[in-house]
Amino acid sequence: MATARRRAALEEEFVAFAAARSGQLYRSAYFLTGGDAHLSEDLVQETLGQMYAQWHRLHRPSWAGRIDNPAGYAQTVLVRAYLTHQRRRSSSERPSRALPEVAEQAPDSALRLTLVDALSQLPPRDRAVVVLRYWEDRSVEETAAMVKDSSAAVRTRCSRALAKLRVLLGAELAELVAR
Repeated sequence: MATARRRAALEEEFVAFAAARSGQLYRSAYFLTGGDAHLSEDLVQETLGQMYAQWHRLHRPSWAGRIDNPAGYAQTVLVRAYLTHQRRRSSSERPSRALPEVAEQAPDSALRLTLVDALSQLPPRDRAVVVLRYWEDRSVEETAAMVKDSSAAVRTRCSRALAKLRVLLGAELAELVAR
């Protein structure tokens, strides 16, 4: 009986966590995927599924595999799920750019779409590093741990990715920001 109550309490706790974090996870996934809303939703679902499977690790007092920061752990799981997806051969398939209808754009949507398009042209690991460092505001060390790379490699990758973004965006970004 006590086990069933504990399991129910853990489930309620996880549902509250998922409701609170899914929006942030989706936004991060959206930028990681270069604006692919469907893939972003899939990555968030995969992340939450893995978090659910590991949720019991939150309450292990002295266990080496204990999760101390569930939000940070979820972000790490999301980035790793994204990088795993990019290694699959089928991840390079893209739908055509020609869409039958045009969506109405909000005032900053042109800037957002330009940035997402530029991010989508970066290699997956570069994109992950840029999103983690500048969108998620993670430190170099946190980013290195999440992408399983050294701090020096993250700094180099960041520098090169930003240089590529400057070339890709050029004067177009200044025009959009000035509006």
